[in-house]
Amino acid sequence: MHIAIISDIHANLPALEACLADIATLKVDAVYCLGDLVGYNVWHNEVIDCIRSARIPTIAGNYDVGIGAASDDCGCAYTTEQERQLGKQSIAYTNATITDERRSYLRSLPAHLTIEYRRASGELFRLMMVHGSPRRVNEYLFADRSQESLRRIVENANADVLLCGHTHIPYHRIITATDGRTLQVINVGSVGKPKDRDPRACYAVLRLEEDSSGIQCQVAFRRITYDVERAARAIEQSPLPDEYAAMLRAGGN
Repeated sequence: MHIAIISDIHANLPALEACLADIATLKVDAVYCLGDLVGYNVWHNEVIDCIRSARIPTIAGNYDVGIGAASDDCGCAYTTEQERQLGKQSIAYTNATITDERRSYLRSLPAHLTIEYRRASGELFRLMMVHGSPRRVNEYLFADRSQESLRRIVENANADVLLCGHTHIPYHRIITATDGRTLQVINVGSVGKPKDRDPRACYAVLRLEEDSSGIQCQVAFRRITYDVERAARAIEQSPLPDEYAAMLRAGGN
């Protein structure tokens, strides 16, 4: 099984289109999206339409939840007053320009998805997809989180592999379960608003294969060049703060 996982598009249509074009060359068996379709750029309606027309199973990100509810709170953990003020402008702009039908679509998105594969032994191998964590849509699971904390989160979710987004920084952690099994946490990065100082779009590809020791999960992160200037100029030509254009060009805050 060959699976592509995208996340955190944040209304960046050029980045999404570049990633989907790259995915098309890989002949994957399925594509999934971990949410945050909207916010911080101008193409929220178009991104939603693209995801829907491609029939990509999608879960809700924290920004999707906020816009779906027509709320002025995206559940974002802004750390400075400047970030909060910029964030207010972004959510106000998105709320003012998204259509009612697309807002309704955001409300329909599930909180998580679980895919089960049956091992030759008859045991189930579970992939769980969340936006932030299994506990909260806006909980950050950063790469430096302790192994013990990640182990508890994955075991409590009854998963073998936990796929998440939200931090906009890709990583792959391998941890050992209480019973000795191998567990994995994979953050797939961000398509439309990377924060790891690399402006290229990012997504993950998983390959699942069974051997004598069970199902093996291999992950590869793909960095995709796209027209960053087009996306940045779209911000600058809109009511959105120019700071978001600078972030796109720099690949982070």
